[in-house]
Amino acid sequence: RSFKPIIVVPVYNHATPVARLVEKIQAFDVPCLLVDDGSESSCSLALDDLRNKYPDRVHVMHLPENQGKGGAVMAGFRNAAEQGYTHVLQIDADGQHEPADIPGFLQEASGHPDEVICGCPIYDTSVPKARLYGRYATHIWVWINTLSFEIRDSMCGFRVYPLASTIKVIDSNAIGKRMDFDIDIMVRAHWRGIRVRNRPTRVIYPEDGVSHFDALRDNVRISKMHAKFFFIMLVTWPAILFRRLQRP
Repeated sequence: RSFKPIIVVPVYNHATPVARLVEKIQAFDVPCLLVDDGSESSCSLALDDLRNKYPDRVHVMHLPENQGKGGAVMAGFRNAAEQGYTHVLQIDADGQHEPADIPGFLQEASGHPDEVICGCPIYDTSVPKARLYGRYATHIWVWINTLSFEIRDSMCGFRVYPLASTIKVIDSNAIGKRMDFDIDIMVRAHWRGIRVRNRPTRVIYPEDGVSHFDALRDNVRISKMHAKFFFIMLVTWPAILFRRLQRP
C-alpha cells in the first residue's frame, strides 16, 4: 500500500519555537501542515511567512477561533486526508520534541502502516518533577481502562497515526479537544483494535518554552475522562478482551 505522510503541528502563539522546528524538518523530504489554532495576529503572520519561505514544503491552516490542541490536531487530520495523505506525524510546536527522531518514526510507520507509532519520552534534567510524577497516575489509569500495558505513554504528543482508521475513531466518538486529546484518542483507538508500537524519543523542557497546559482545568478534565473511561470499561471489558484475542 502507499505511504504518504505529512507532519501536522498544532500552533497557538508559538511563533519563535515553531520557526526553529520548521527549519529543522526541512532536512527531511516530508511536507508540513501548521494548524494555527486561533493565534494572535503576530503568530499567524509568522506562520504565513514560513509558508512563503518554503512554499513547496510548508502549508498553513488558520482556524478562526481557538479549538484547543486536540481540536487543532483533528482539523489537521481531516485536512491531510482531504489532500490524499495516508499518515500524520503529530509533533508539538513548543520545542519539547526532537525533530531528528522524525525519520525513525516514519520508517517504523511505513513498515507497520496500520498501527500507531507512539513516542515514549526519554527525559533529561529539565523535566519538572511534578509533571513527571503526575504522568504516572495517567499511565496507571490507561493501563486499567485498556486492560493492557500496550500503551506505555499516552500523553506524548509525538506520534504517527494511520489516517483512515484514526478518522473513523474520531467520527464515532466525542474526542477531547484540549489537553485530554492525546490520552483520549489513544484509549479509543486501542478499544477499536488499532495496535500501538512504542518508540523512545528525547523530550526536553526548554527554558524559554511556553506551555498552555493549565494545571487545574486540564487535570480536572483529564480526571473526568479517566472516570468516564473506567465505567465504560466495566461494561465493555468482554469486547475489549475479545478484540485482543482476535489479534494475530
